[in-house]
Amino acid sequence: MRGRFAEGGTQALADYELLELYLFNSIPRRDIKPIAKALITRFGSFAETISAPVKHLCEVKGISEKTALDLKLLQAAALKLGQESLLGRPVLSSWSALLDYCRSAMQFETEEQFRVLFLDKKNRLIADEVLGQGTVDRAPVYPREVVKRALELSSTAIILAHNHPSGDPTPSQSDIDMTNNIIAAAKPLGVTVHDHLIIGRDSTVSFKTLGLM
Repeated sequence: MRGRFAEGGTQALADYELLELYLFNSIPRRDIKPIAKALITRFGSFAETISAPVKHLCEVKGISEKTALDLKLLQAAALKLGQESLLGRPVLSSWSALLDYCRSAMQFETEEQFRVLFLDKKNRLIADEVLGQGTVDRAPVYPREVVKRALELSSTAIILAHNHPSGDPTPSQSDIDMTNNIIAAAKPLGVTVHDHLIIGRDSTVSFKTLGLM
C-alpha cells in the first residue's frame, strides 16, 4: 500500500486502505484491515471517520481513546492546512478555497456549529472562530458577542457560517432572523457582513446568492 500511495497518492487507495495505512503506526502488532473496514462501515467514508466524535470512534472494536485522538489529530492537521491557505489572502477572491475549508470544518459535524470568519480592511482572513455550539438543530448565537469580537480583532468585515447536521442546507426562518439581527448590530459600528453560508452534507448555500441579504 505504501508503494501504491507513493506512486498514485490517495487516488490509488480505497478509503479503508488509507485508514489502514494511517492506523498502522497507531495500533501496533494487530491486523488493521478489519478495524479500518469497520470504521468505514460505521461512518461512511474517510472524511466522516476522522470527523466523528471521539466517543463514537471508541465504540468501534479495536479503537482506543489514543487511536481516536490520533484520528482527530489528522482532522485537525487537515483543517489547519486549509485555514493557513486562507490566512493573509483576500477571502473574496479565494471563494472556492473558503468554501472547501468551511465544508471540511463543518460538513460532518453532528451538532450545529456557528463560525465567524473575521476579515480586515482588505478582506484578508484575520481569524476563524466558533462562537456557538449547540444541539442537532440549534446553536445559540448572540449578535452583540459577534460584533464585540469583531471590534476586539479590529475586523471591518465578517462572513457567517454554520452547518445543518440534518444535511439540508435550506435556511430556516430563525437563520434569516438571526442573520438580519447580526447585520443590524454590526452596521452602525462599521462592520460589514459579506455573507452567511449554511453547510449541508452534500451542498452549501449562500444567503447573498439566494438574495436573502
